[in-house]
Amino acid sequence: MSEPTPAPPAAPLPSPAGGVATGLTNLAQLPTGARARLMGSLLGGYLFLFATYAGVIAIILPQQVSLIDPARKVENLAIITSASAAATLFAQPIVGALSDRTRSRLGRRSPWILFGGIGGGIVTIAMQFSHTVFWIALLWVVAQVLLNAFQGPVSATIADRVDEKGRATASAFTGVGTALGATLGVIVAGHVLANLGIAYSLFGVLVIVASVLFVLINPDRTAAPADIAPFRWGAFFKGFWVSPRKHPDYAWAFGGRFFMVLGTQGVSNYQFYILTDYLHLSPLKAGSIAGILSICSLITTVVGTLVFGRISDLLRRRKVFVFFASVVVAFGVLIPVAFPVVPAMIASSLIMGIGSGAYTAVDFAVMVDVLPSQGDAGKDLGVLNVASNVPQAIVGVVAAALLGIFGGNYASIFVFAAVSVVVSSLLIFPIKSVR
Repeated sequence: MSEPTPAPPAAPLPSPAGGVATGLTNLAQLPTGARARLMGSLLGGYLFLFATYAGVIAIILPQQVSLIDPARKVENLAIITSASAAATLFAQPIVGALSDRTRSRLGRRSPWILFGGIGGGIVTIAMQFSHTVFWIALLWVVAQVLLNAFQGPVSATIADRVDEKGRATASAFTGVGTALGATLGVIVAGHVLANLGIAYSLFGVLVIVASVLFVLINPDRTAAPADIAPFRWGAFFKGFWVSPRKHPDYAWAFGGRFFMVLGTQGVSNYQFYILTDYLHLSPLKAGSIAGILSICSLITTVVGTLVFGRISDLLRRRKVFVFFASVVVAFGVLIPVAFPVVPAMIASSLIMGIGSGAYTAVDFAVMVDVLPSQGDAGKDLGVLNVASNVPQAIVGVVAAALLGIFGGNYASIFVFAAVSVVVSSLLIFPIKSVR
C-alpha cells in the first residue's frame, strides 16, 4: 500500500488582533483530505503509542520482573512504575513549552514527535537486555520520558488545529486509538510473552513507525518569528505555574483528571497480578484472559468514545458527560470485589469501557476548553498531563501499601479505585467556563 501524499502546510490564519495566529484551525475549514488524514493520524498515533504502554506495563514488564524475583515482584514493580512516572512528571510540560517555541523547517511539533518516538522506540527495544531490577527501572524511565515527549506534541495538534466545536470529536479519535492500542497491546503481549526479546522489539518498532508516519502525513507549520517572545529562563520556568486563583477551571480540570487516573491506574497496572494472585490463574492463562478483557473493553470503549464525544459536541455540553462517565467507571470497577471470577472481570471490563470511552472523549475536550492560552497550548496541556503522571508515580506505592495492610487482598485496590473515581466525578461541577 502506498504512503498517503502529505498535504501542503496551511497558511497562517489572521488573528483577531491582525497578527499571525499560532496555528488554530477550524476542523471544518480543513480540506476533506487533510481533515481525514489528521483524524486518522491521531487515531493511529495513539493506537501505536498506547499499544506499547499497555503491552509493556500490563503484561511484559510484570512478567520480566516476576522472573527476576518472584517473591518481591509486587514491590519491585511498584518501584519501577513509580520511578518512571515520577521521572515523566514534567516531561510533557517541558517538551510542550519547547515545542510552542520551536521554529524549524519541520514546524514546531514535528521535531519533538520524531525525537520522542524514535528515541523511545529504541530504548524500548533495548529493555530486553535488562536482567536486573535496576537496569529495567533505568531504561523504562528513559523510555517513558521519550514516549511522553512524543505524546505531548501529538496531543497539542488538537489545540493547534481544531476549534471548540470539534474538539470532543477530534479527541474521540484519540480515545478510540487509545482503546484499540491498549487492547491490541495486551493481546499481542500475551501471545509473545514467552519471548521478551520479540515483545520489546515489536513495540519499539511500532512507536518509531507511528512517529514517522504522523510527521509525514500531517506536515507541521511554523508561526512567524514575530510570534516568539524573547527567551528568558526565569519566565520559561515561571510559565509552568498556572495560578488556581486566576484560572480555577484549569485547576478543577487538573484535580478531576488526577483522581480518575489515581483510581483506574492501580487496577490497570496490577491486572496481571490480579489475574494470577486474585483469580489464581497461571501466567500464560492470565495473559490469554487479559487479551479477552481488553477486547471486551475495546468494544464498549469505542462505542462510548464515538457516541458520547459526538453527542457532547452536538449538545455543546461537557460536564454531565464527564460525571456520567465517572460514575459508570466506579460501578464497573467494584464488580470483581463481589465476584472474584473471570466472568465478573469480563462484565467489569465491558461496563468500565463505556465509562472510560465517554470520559476520554469529553474530558480532553474540557481540558482544551479551559486552557489559559491557546498560544501556550503545548505547555499548558503538558502541565495538565502532570495530573496523569503524578498518580502513576504514587499508585504503585499506594497499591503495595493496600496489599500489605489487607494481607494481599486485591479487592482493596478495586475499592480504592472506586472511591477515587467518585471523587473525580464531583470535581467537574465547579468548572464554570464549560457547560
